[in-house]
Amino acid sequence: MQEERAACFRLCRLLSFKDVIVKRCGTHAAMEAEFREIDDHGNWNDVYQEIRQLSSDLPCKIAKLQENRSRNRYRDVSPFDHSRIRLQIGSNDYINASLISGPLPNTCGHFWEMVWEQRTQGVVMLNRVIEKGSIKCAQYWPLREEREVVFEDTNFRLTLISEDVKSYYTVRQLKLENMATQETREILHFHYTTWPDFGVPESPASFLNFLLKVRESGSLSPEHGPVVVHCSAGIGRSGTFCLVDTCLLLMSQREDPSSVRIQEVLLEMRQYRMGLIQTADQLRFSYLAESWKALSNEEDLPPEFTPPPRPPPRIDPPNGKGDPVNSDPTHFFNEIANKDICVNSVPHTLTEGPEIRRRTVPAEVEEKPLISELPDVLIIPREAPPKPARSPTKTSPADAHPTAEQEVWSSPLLASVCMCTVLAVGAYVCYRTYFH
Repeated sequence: MQEERAACFRLCRLLSFKDVIVKRCGTHAAMEAEFREIDDHGNWNDVYQEIRQLSSDLPCKIAKLQENRSRNRYRDVSPFDHSRIRLQIGSNDYINASLISGPLPNTCGHFWEMVWEQRTQGVVMLNRVIEKGSIKCAQYWPLREEREVVFEDTNFRLTLISEDVKSYYTVRQLKLENMATQETREILHFHYTTWPDFGVPESPASFLNFLLKVRESGSLSPEHGPVVVHCSAGIGRSGTFCLVDTCLLLMSQREDPSSVRIQEVLLEMRQYRMGLIQTADQLRFSYLAESWKALSNEEDLPPEFTPPPRPPPRIDPPNGKGDPVNSDPTHFFNEIANKDICVNSVPHTLTEGPEIRRRTVPAEVEEKPLISELPDVLIIPREAPPKPARSPTKTSPADAHPTAEQEVWSSPLLASVCMCTVLAVGAYVCYRTYFH
């Protein structure tokens, strides 16, 4: 038990919330009491609906213009006019983004233009490109097989430098080049690969560990531009990530961390991006993550400890497992920290690749449906690249020409005959023993 609590402490103390040590226990008690009161009465949907009613309904006139309809993934998810990102290259400055957006095939160039102009160092992606047979986001970065991609509409080149694949997330190092000025910048791409659509992560521990990796990279530090966080619509999973990170940051800055009210923070955030937090389950998970973090910062944890042994490698299913939303809440408050499980222990560094892929903007893009409709898109499987031919195994002259004895004993037919003979003799011996 001591090792488990020490592991929790190691994970959470790295999130740099050292100034809430004195009052963290009171913070956890207040937050857990609020959580249990809502959970015991099953009022999460009522609380969520109340937040929806209190959310601001601000104008989105620019998003509704005819020339901008093809740049929206969903008709009912648009950026507010006062908080939208404005592009600086070209005659049209519109992109469906409040620093929370998943690009369309015809807006990938605009996406990287936004990253460049905002001087962003980190991009956090919380969805997969295809989920349950539907395309949730365009493939806006180069695959390992192609290595580079050029966006001709905005004159940017993107190169994949390395790729570090973990069990539930992937970190990519990218190089973004402004082909007009020849200037290059390094971009870190944090891809959470096991967060289901309209759902929650497998556990608060894995989610907080992912947040830890983003923070350790320095992408959230003030000296860089704002981090770009996106999923498909940019409101559900993105809202959960931003809400938890914002509340933890406010708790570390305030003299009284218990004064941070999650519902009030969410209402404030919804003034800048509509619909943040899509389901009552995502709201409940936000409370769980905050409470789990507060609990794992108890003062009586030892400052030094011997880390427990790493678990054996495993690969999680595509959408995680278990149902953390409907399970016993004490499971989360007492859960130990999940360790990073590296599928490929050494990041893949790419040095050579085939011909560069160039992307052009489609002439016309059909208007996208409402997010509630979510039509299925047929998936056309792509052929896997041909594998390089294996070089023949080198053998010594003696092994190249086996002897006759080796050939006889290596014959499959002879082995079968010997096995049948042994079984027949055994059966005859048993028959003679028991009946005669």
